[in-house]
Amino acid sequence: MLFAPSSAPSGVLDAAATAARLPWSDLADEIAALLKDSTVVVPQRAVLPLAQGGSLFVMPATDQSVAMTKLITFTPGNAGTGRPSIQGDVVVFDIATGERRLVLDGPTVTARRTAAVSLLAARHLAQVPQGPLLIVGAGVQGLAHAEAFIHGLGVREVWIASRSSASAQALAAQVRDLGVDVQVVADADAAVPHCPLIATCTTASALVLSAPPRPDAFLAAVGAFTPAMAELAPALCQHVARHGRILVDTSDALHEAGDLLQAGLDVAALPTLGEMVRSPGAAAPERRSGPVLFKSCGWAGWDLAAARLALRRASPAPAATAHLADPSA
Repeated sequence: MLFAPSSAPSGVLDAAATAARLPWSDLADEIAALLKDSTVVVPQRAVLPLAQGGSLFVMPATDQSVAMTKLITFTPGNAGTGRPSIQGDVVVFDIATGERRLVLDGPTVTARRTAAVSLLAARHLAQVPQGPLLIVGAGVQGLAHAEAFIHGLGVREVWIASRSSASAQALAAQVRDLGVDVQVVADADAAVPHCPLIATCTTASALVLSAPPRPDAFLAAVGAFTPAMAELAPALCQHVARHGRILVDTSDALHEAGDLLQAGLDVAALPTLGEMVRSPGAAAPERRSGPVLFKSCGWAGWDLAAARLALRRASPAPAATAHLADPSA
């Protein structure tokens, strides 16, 4: 349950207050710092299947001073109902005292840390960081990625493709309010040659992108997180493997990256974001060698990074992006 700001117990933050603690560039920086922190421990997340196709996620992580657990439900059937697909909380504890320090809004943390991870990867690997940016999927993650790339990379033009024209138009209005040019396109594949930045942000119930990206493209695929899910056509993934470079967010992608597994790729042999961040020089030659696909499946370490940043930002200003936690069709 979320409480109104006037009645919330100390340390329980609603969507607006959570977003205010997690500005885009600072969160990307915190994620990079976490990847260099040898004290971080992240067990494999537990995913319990629920009736009617939902899932319960239990995602703990800790460093030398902070422990946290994200507890959320993912309910794909909520799409189009006015209810959010992701619901839950992130609970943060002080290790020295055992005290609960914060309860963060789970959907807001998930949206912001996922987009901030894509932003961090794009900082290192995008050859044309100013865009245009193609967003495929008009839900919460689509908006989060648009905001992250606008504020973090300086993108000034966004293209939006969605199965729902109404959802695409609604997202376009929100993105246009950020002061950038926006256009809605009916065919995501037709937009690919025009966009050196692409983010696929769907619920991964069906393939949404088949066209091979341009040679200077950076593509972040964040919607699929099980072997059975995929947003990208196998031929697209195989094309990037032959002509460019594929990175995964963590080694957990070995058993979670449905896009890559269904393409028959050796996921275990792919470099991770952490390896790139810890050895930035190794990524430099790859900037000029074809398209880059960054496959993100999610990891509790990203939530720990958000918790660490939120703890430091004890007195946030009112958030202008609280709508990220709102339901989106």
